[in-house]
Amino acid sequence: MRVMVLLHDAYGGHGGIAKFNRDLLAALAAHPDCEEVVALPRFARFVPEPAPAKVTFDTNALGGAGSYLRRCLHWLFTGGRFDLVIAAHLHLLPPALLWRIRGTRPIAAVTHGVEAWAPPAGMLARRLAARADAYIAVSGVTRDRFVAWSKVDPAHCHVLPNCVDPSRFAPGPKSPALVARYRLAGKRVVMTLGRLNPTERFKGFDEVIEALPALAGTVPDIIYVIAGDGGDRTRLEEKARTLGVADRVVFTGYIDEAEKADHFRLADLYVMPSRGEGFGIVFLEALACGIPVIGSRLDGGREALLDGKLGTLVDPTDRAALVAAVRDGLERPRGVVPAELSRFSDTKFRARVRDIVDRIRDGAVPAP
Repeated sequence: MRVMVLLHDAYGGHGGIAKFNRDLLAALAAHPDCEEVVALPRFARFVPEPAPAKVTFDTNALGGAGSYLRRCLHWLFTGGRFDLVIAAHLHLLPPALLWRIRGTRPIAAVTHGVEAWAPPAGMLARRLAARADAYIAVSGVTRDRFVAWSKVDPAHCHVLPNCVDPSRFAPGPKSPALVARYRLAGKRVVMTLGRLNPTERFKGFDEVIEALPALAGTVPDIIYVIAGDGGDRTRLEEKARTLGVADRVVFTGYIDEAEKADHFRLADLYVMPSRGEGFGIVFLEALACGIPVIGSRLDGGREALLDGKLGTLVDPTDRAALVAAVRDGLERPRGVVPAELSRFSDTKFRARVRDIVDRIRDGAVPAP
């Protein structure tokens, strides 16, 4: 089996989708029938780390839309036969469908979150979105919202949740160096990690900042750490000043992957009352570090937390409920990893990928 994967980023990338893509490529390469996985990335923020054996990570595709299309055409006409083509993001399904010229089937598309929850603006893009042979969604929420507008047969949709590597994320003490860096000694730390993207204000940063005045009344040592960076930082800093809680909000800036687990371990409580998460791998990473978690009942975070078994679920629009959940959450012990988190292990992820790939190749319906 040879697999072609079109993706935005993976090795050399940053964020939840890049992590999902790295896990997907490794799982495809581990399939017992796999001979080669060719991956065409659009972006690489850093010099890509080495890819696993059997994965050809073609960085000649980097350099903009023109370079990417040229590399797609190169592989289309000179790359030989592929048994499966995967667009690892719905926006990359149009170039993936080019392989139909060579008679390649099946072609699958991965849907992550808000990009698949509503139809794209153009009529052509809407039509092409329904042209894949199979779909892989990171959550039932994403699958259902995609099916609702695309009218794709749910029997063509497979759910593949994110995973966490327990060898990288595990309980441990707070890093003295990071405590000193952010002046957190003697503080109770609430944290959210994510990009501060002005076009995607659904992570819950605003909701937590707005809850801080009420929380400070009963939790005087509370500090809110916003881990990550982006164009919305200035607005959030101004909001914290306006609400009189600027001294309680710490902006870390960009977090390197090597320091990610240590940043989770700074927290006494991880809080992300989001409204647009397709799944939320950060929940798994925080839980693996033994940090109690609060998520949202309105999006894919509900599935990451197994409908409340792994953490507390709140309605992000209910400030009183969020305040109460944070107060209660800060009383929960750190260092406890829920046994049911094993459902999202990297081993289970590879097994799910193998099953999904086999079903897609055989034209079988999704597993129950």
